[in-house]
Amino acid sequence: MHNFGVNLQINLYTHKFTMNQLNLSSYPFKIKKIEDKTFIFDALRRKYVSLTPEEWVRQHFIMYLIQEKHFPAGRIGNEISVSLNGQKRRCDTVVYDSFGTPVVIVEYKASDVTLTQDVFDQIYRYNIVLKVRYLIVTNGNELYCCRINYDTLSAQFVHEVPNYADL
Repeated sequence: MHNFGVNLQINLYTHKFTMNQLNLSSYPFKIKKIEDKTFIFDALRRKYVSLTPEEWVRQHFIMYLIQEKHFPAGRIGNEISVSLNGQKRRCDTVVYDSFGTPVVIVEYKASDVTLTQDVFDQIYRYNIVLKVRYLIVTNGNELYCCRINYDTLSAQFVHEVPNYADL
């Protein structure tokens, strides 16, 4: 887990709001307000999306992956649909290798949400379909990353998110 301790207070025109502090670096984001709703620009989806506490975590973690772990932005997708037992589900973020094969699933929760077994069960269900090498769960304060070994059918928690080249 990384502890960067950043004050994430944003002044938006004359509207001021505060998102909870995260243990991730601070990054410049495009944020706008339309009437009473606040939006953040998602560079991966190339559009403004509603700024929720979970989205705040997602945008910071995506920037962390790109800028600090050297993940190519073009190989990261947000809100990726998967079909599980005939039902459509959405993975928060999926990372692909150079062949377009999924290698990482990331599940985000708001910073005030405790990471429980239910969260891990959710990402595990997505992995039944995608069969990736790494599962990551974070609320911006806590981070769990595990490597899946399909030969031994085991998962090993690792101390930090690997660089993209090491996936």
